[in-house]
Amino acid sequence: MSEQDCTVQVEARGHVLTIGLNRPKKKNAFNIAMLRELSAAYTRLEDDDDLRVGLLYANGGDFTAGLDLAEVGPRVAAGDPLFPADAIDPLDVRRGGETRRRRKPVVVVAQGYCLTIGIELMLAADVCVCAANTVFAQMEVQRGIMPFGGATLRFAQRCGWGSAMKWLLTGDRFDAAEALRIGLVEEVVDEDEVGHRGLALAERIAAQAPLAVQATRANALLAVEEGHGAAVDALMPQARALMASEDAKEGVASFLERRQAKFQGR
Repeated sequence: MSEQDCTVQVEARGHVLTIGLNRPKKKNAFNIAMLRELSAAYTRLEDDDDLRVGLLYANGGDFTAGLDLAEVGPRVAAGDPLFPADAIDPLDVRRGGETRRRRKPVVVVAQGYCLTIGIELMLAADVCVCAANTVFAQMEVQRGIMPFGGATLRFAQRCGWGSAMKWLLTGDRFDAAEALRIGLVEEVVDEDEVGHRGLALAERIAAQAPLAVQATRANALLAVEEGHGAAVDALMPQARALMASEDAKEGVASFLERRQAKFQGR
């Protein structure tokens, strides 16, 4: 496959895997190939021990105009799987258990149109940054369908019931300032700076101890999905395992020696 044929471009930059949506002439609208290439990129992030953080961005002026419904819609209606078995679903929606869950954090950078699946990719990610020119909409109800990529699972949880229902049930567009207000994104920056800011955040996370990052994320996710009690039960076993790791020893040593830690993920 030539670079021009790739709908998702992937490059390792140190411990960060940059994942670029690359269908700009179609406003990065997702067809089946693009969905599966994105899944392959997330699976590479998960399986490569040298990679610690993913950075999802988009080529062109838009993050994504959403799903290419003419191609994807009939496949969904027929019950066809969107992603290969035993791959990572970038939307993190467990559909009958056929896909694996992601352990490593993902930072999302958005600009221009961020519609439907674009919002769902942000809701499934860990830290989101957008440009001031970003336009959001979860407009499925305007097409006679409903979101099936995670918006019904996470929008209210992330942004509050009223905000989620306002935008999910009208399908109307909202801007970057509103996305920041409701907590869909953590930062809004100038369009020219948004990529640099996203990479800086990803590199900052990647500089920490990988096992500690993954355990912290896992326990927080457990609290959200299964409740306070489940997270409490898992907390001390996770903490004890980390304290016995080589990274914990390195973290303490680097603090006492007043130097930058060199974490190896062991």
